[in-house]
Amino acid sequence: KSVSKGHLGGILLYEKNISKNNAEVKLRELIATYKNNSKIPLLVSIDEEGGVVNRLKPKYGFPRTVSAKYLGDLNNIDSTKHYADIVAHNLYKMGINVNYAPVLDVHNGDNPAIGKNKRSFSKNPQIVVKHARQLIKSHKYFGVKTVLKHFPGQGNANKDSHFDVTDVSNTWNEKELFPYIRLIYEGNVDAIMTAHIVNENLDKDKLPATLSKQIITNLLRERIGYEGVIFSDDMQMKAITSRYGLLDA
Repeated sequence: KSVSKGHLGGILLYEKNISKNNAEVKLRELIATYKNNSKIPLLVSIDEEGGVVNRLKPKYGFPRTVSAKYLGDLNNIDSTKHYADIVAHNLYKMGINVNYAPVLDVHNGDNPAIGKNKRSFSKNPQIVVKHARQLIKSHKYFGVKTVLKHFPGQGNANKDSHFDVTDVSNTWNEKELFPYIRLIYEGNVDAIMTAHIVNENLDKDKLPATLSKQIITNLLRERIGYEGVIFSDDMQMKAITSRYGLLDA
C-alpha cells in the first residue's frame, strides 16, 4: 500500500525475501508487482557485493560469486569484469536497479565487519580504485546504479557498527579517502553510503559520520565537491539506535 500510494520511493531486498523454491521466477514477479504498482520509478535495491555479502546465493539457483578480497588478491581486471558482469546481469534480469556495492574500505584482516568477511579489495587504495572502477562499469552496462561504501572509511575499525558504536579516530588514515576522491573526480559515482563510525579527526564532536554535518556537508559536499546522492547505512544498526534512537537519528 505504501508503494501504491506513493509514500515510498524504494525498497530493499534481503535474503528472507527470496523463496527457497523457484526463487528466480518468484523474485522477478515480486519485483515486477512492486514496480507496476508504484506511481514513480521505483528504486529496488540489494546488498550484492559477492562472497559473504550475497543475497542471491547458488542454493537458490543463482550464479556463484566471489569476494572482493579474492578479486583484489588476483588483481586481474579481466577476472573482476567476469564476476562483476555476472552480478550485474543477474540484478538486471531480476529488475533490481540499485546495488549497495562496491566497498571502498581498505582491507584490514582484524576488522570484524569488513576484513574478516573479505569485503574489501585490498590494503592498497590504488588497487581498491582499480577494481571498484570495473565493478561500476559492469553495473552501468546493465543499467544498475552502484553505491560506494562506507564513507569516510571504516576498513580499520576494530568493532562492528552493526552491534556497537565504533571509533576509528586512532586507526583511520587519510589515504582511506583516496578511492572516493578519485572516483568522484572521474565522474564514476552514482551514490555514496555513509558509515556509522566515529572519527574525531573529521568531527571534533564525535558524531557518527552518518549524523555528522562536519563529515557529510563540510568534507564530502564542500571540500571534496561531491554533489550526488548520499545514502545512510542501515539506521537500525546498534551504532545508531543504542545511542541516539531511531527517531532522533
